[in-house]
Amino acid sequence: MPVSRRELIKSIGLLAGVASSRVFAAAPGRREDDPRFVLLVLRGGMDGLSAVPAFGDPHFEAARRGGGLAPPGEEANTALDLDGFFGLHPRLPRLHERWAAGELAVLHAHCIPYQGRSHFDAQNVLEHGGVVPYSLSSGWLNRAVAALGATSPAMAIVPVMPLVLRGEAPVSSWSPSALPAPDAELLDRLQRLYDQDATLGEAFAQAREINDLVPMDEGSPRGRRDLGALAQAAGDFLAAPEGPRVVMLESVGWDTHARQESGPALPRQFRQLDAGLDALRVSLGSAWQHTVVMVLTEFGRTVAMNGTEGTDHGTGGAGFLVGGAVRGRQVVTDWPGLAPKALHEARDLRPTLDTRALIKGVLADHLGLGERVLGNEVFPDTRRVAPVRDLIA
Repeated sequence: MPVSRRELIKSIGLLAGVASSRVFAAAPGRREDDPRFVLLVLRGGMDGLSAVPAFGDPHFEAARRGGGLAPPGEEANTALDLDGFFGLHPRLPRLHERWAAGELAVLHAHCIPYQGRSHFDAQNVLEHGGVVPYSLSSGWLNRAVAALGATSPAMAIVPVMPLVLRGEAPVSSWSPSALPAPDAELLDRLQRLYDQDATLGEAFAQAREINDLVPMDEGSPRGRRDLGALAQAAGDFLAAPEGPRVVMLESVGWDTHARQESGPALPRQFRQLDAGLDALRVSLGSAWQHTVVMVLTEFGRTVAMNGTEGTDHGTGGAGFLVGGAVRGRQVVTDWPGLAPKALHEARDLRPTLDTRALIKGVLADHLGLGERVLGNEVFPDTRRVAPVRDLIA
């Protein structure tokens, strides 16, 4: 069956970003030590009390109805200790190494302004940065990139441009294709064909340049769609002198209503997250020292396990900051406790931090955006939401 020209362009992994890829060529003044920022969105609502169990809380075991991880010890499948009160899921050993290296900060008991239980509404608010679902058509990360200017071009490593990067600032995208990569001679011939069209010719040439930032050697992420491969590709792009300085990634499958610990789903998700973050670190090389990776999810989950050994949609949740530029070995939280009277709506971890305040702190201290810009443009009408500081080394 013949391959169409559209499929052929798609096979180099850049169809979604071809029209906007000129942002890389237009960005002057980039340096090797430029700060890099990666946003990783975990879609489905990661269970924060599984990712970061509060085993030191006297109500933890009872609140989880016996379904929580055991405190750190010699037994198998116990939490990895952080500070004697909080731990990490045992399937996050490489992330635990980042804690020991001073490159991991944990964010706990935080949430976005929306406190409903709809995945779609919550993800929409998380990405546009407002209060009411579907009230904004652009994303907070695009608005941040616009405020930074051309020296911080952005890219989404996803098949479809996410809301968080939609807006006036030009951004690009890349996604691996299952189709075999065309050889250089065929691409050269296509280039000559498209050179007859000013728009397509320029876009096709720049798409090839971006795709060339992903190496073709053994172990290349081309053609793979797992988080490890996508994170490796993100590191390749970010490490390149002519590459982006802001990247967005996503991971799906975090909606764990049943058999969280006894089944394979959630442990597998944590293993993939652990491997993906480590692949990003390795791929970035020396640029890791200038990088902050922010891991967020749309909401937390219920404190108590349900009748099928899972959890349902909740409110307060957990996230991570990891990278060489992170002020690590800290759990950033105003811990509300897990006593029955302390729970939100008698079922959820009560949020005590605004997710936007955490994002603001990173954008201010890592990327250099001022509080006025953050409160008026990036997160409109949030001047009273003060950035959380001391997150960056």
